[in-house]
Amino acid sequence: MDYYQGESFKGLDLVTKPLARGEYEGCTFENCKFSNGSVSSFVFVDCEFISCDLSDVNINQTAFREVDFKACKMLGLRFDHINSFLFSVGFKECRLDSSVFYGCNSKRSVFEHCSLKEVDLTEADLSNSYFSHSNLEGATFENTNLEKSDFTTAVNFRLDPEQNRMSGARFSRTNLSGLLSKYNLVIE
Repeated sequence: MDYYQGESFKGLDLVTKPLARGEYEGCTFENCKFSNGSVSSFVFVDCEFISCDLSDVNINQTAFREVDFKACKMLGLRFDHINSFLFSVGFKECRLDSSVFYGCNSKRSVFEHCSLKEVDLTEADLSNSYFSHSNLEGATFENTNLEKSDFTTAVNFRLDPEQNRMSGARFSRTNLSGLLSKYNLVIE
């Protein structure tokens, strides 16, 4: 497996000219197109993806360790198929719609100004995570660990406190309706 450290990749179409399979440490990917391609079994450590299109990319057994995604399009990603060892990611201004985090250990994840529409977070461990100004419309939470997570500025979520672990989770008074939606109450 090839090893790359501290390299910068800009404006590449990695679908027509794929990256070499390997370990990428401290690398930056900017304005790169990965969509519908594959980074299966790659290892990314302390990397940054900026304004990249990763929609529907194959991430089977891919390792993401201390990886940040900024302003990326990441539709339909299957994080439930990754190499979960030391999985640690942060997302800022990303579109993660229709992605799957089923069963992922994603403690302390940051979702800042993200779109998480129709995302499956079933049985994930998102304890101590931060959902700052993120849209969770249609997101599925079932048997999800949300203990000590921050939803104070999140919008459009529907959470059943009886179906999820939520001790110490933070909400604002303005978004409490997302916790009561199953009761069909009219909140004014």
